[in-house]
Order: sequence, then structure tokens, then C-alpha cells
Amino acid sequence: MHFKQTRREFLATLAAVSASCAIPGYATPTTERIQYGYAAITWNANDRQAIEDIAAVGYPGIQLRANAIAEFKPDELKDLLAQHKLTFVALSSTAPSLDTPEDVDVARQVTCAKFARDAGALYLQLIDQNTVYPRTVTPDECRRLGQRLTAIGKRTADLGIPIGYHNHLTTISERPEHLDLVLEASDPKYVKLELDTAHYVAGGGDPVKAIERYRDRLLFLHLKDVVDLPLGTANVRYPFEFVELGRGRVDLPAVFKALHKVRYKGWAVVELDRVPDAARTPKECAVISRDYLTQKIGAKV
Repeated sequence: MHFKQTRREFLATLAAVSASCAIPGYATPTTERIQYGYAAITWNANDRQAIEDIAAVGYPGIQLRANAIAEFKPDELKDLLAQHKLTFVALSSTAPSLDTPEDVDVARQVTCAKFARDAGALYLQLIDQNTVYPRTVTPDECRRLGQRLTAIGKRTADLGIPIGYHNHLTTISERPEHLDLVLEASDPKYVKLELDTAHYVAGGGDPVKAIERYRDRLLFLHLKDVVDLPLGTANVRYPFEFVELGRGRVDLPAVFKALHKVRYKGWAVVELDRVPDAARTPKECAVISRDYLTQKIGAKV
């Protein structure tokens, strides 16, 4: 059977095809499987304001730091988050340290995990003790940290709270090769990876390769961007500054393509340590990153 397409029908078809081509190829399947949260760290311990602002901007999840343990009772925090329709994605725990006896270290993390569980959190984030940049690391430190994380993970698993190890500048995992050693020395059943895109880039790595390599150990993600600071910049911990998504040198479109490739399904928490421009508020920064995700990535935040 033959039919003759009118000029109007042809133009409509052409417009539809053009529109579909404008949507990033990784957007539809990947972003539908990802849920987005925002970290309260930008509000500098003013967690109540962070909860209010993050909910108002539209993020469905939140990550809080260990200071919340002193500020809230678990039931109080759980109710407050429910009122704002926020999922408690993760609690950033106190930092384990190889200089601390293992039983003391494990007990501290179990305390944090109990609070996280009772307040309704899904995960516990672990970052080992920060020192100075650049961090000098030995293979033995990596091995010992992997073993320490396993000991912690076994105990928190009993509480129903998995741990995600956060790669981070000035820690043992500052460099990707050291992160590899830590994860190799830990039990994958009990120690998962919380990949931070900006810290991984600043440490000399490619987060796309990390996503592909650790696809089976990704617990959740920190979506984060970073710029380099000029050499000699005063009063900084390291020569990098974290910025809103899309304003730094992390190839976030490539990150989402990799997430699509490995069929990642889980939480991605946007994090910004502090407001990079004093003229903006933490809430305004959260909007900038939300708009990047929705307009450039095609995410549904």
C-alpha cells in the first residue's frame, strides 16, 4: 500500500526526529534508574535549614554528617525528614583511623550506624582520617585500612546498614591506585564504594574507568565538580575548589554514559563542601546543580 506524505506531515516528522536527537542518549534509561539527593554539608552544620532548602529545591534525598547525632534524637530526625518527604540516604560517619585501636574504632562506627538505622538512613559513609595534601601512602596502610573497613562493615551489616567507603583527597585513597589497594584488601560483601567524581578527578583518576571497574561495588555516588586553583593560593587545604555541577572539569556527561553502560540503579548525592561564591546562598547553589542535571543531563530531580 502506498501513501503520500504531506509537507505538514513531513515537517512534523522531521521535528520529532530532531527533538529526539537533542536528548542525550544516556538520559532516558539511566536517569530513570537514579534517585538524587543533596548533601547538607554546604549549610555548615545548620541541618534544619538544609533540610528545608533541599526539600524546597526538589531533591528527594539528603545526606547528613555526624554532627546530626548530637543535634537530633533519631526519631525526631526521622519525623522531620518524613515531614519534608526526604529520604535519609546516608550519614557521614566519624572518620576511622589506623592510629586508633580496632575495637575502639569499630565501636565508634557501630554507634553511628545505630543512629543511622534508627533515624531511617540507608547507608553509612566512611572516610579515613584526613591529614595533609599530597598524602604519602604505603601499600601496608592500604591493606590495613581494607581490613579495618571489613571489620566495621561486618558489624554494621548486622544492623542492616551497609558502609560505603568514600575516596577523598588527603586520605589513604587520595590516589586511584591506592583506592584500588584498599578495595582489594577489603571484603566486597561488607565494603562497598561510594565514588566521589570530583575527588577522583582531583586525585588523578577517571571516574568513568572507576565506574566500569567497580560496577558491582557501587553503593552510591557523590556527584561533584572541581576546578584547579592557581599555584600558591593561600589558606587552602589543597589546590582545588569544589563548584556546582557543570562549572568544573569533571566530565559529567561521560559519567552518566558510564552509569548507563553498567546499568547503575541507586542514589546519586550532589555534594558541595561550601559556597564557592559569597554572593550565592547554599540553596541557590543547589538550584544551579539541579538545573544542570535536569537541563543538560535529562535527569528527573
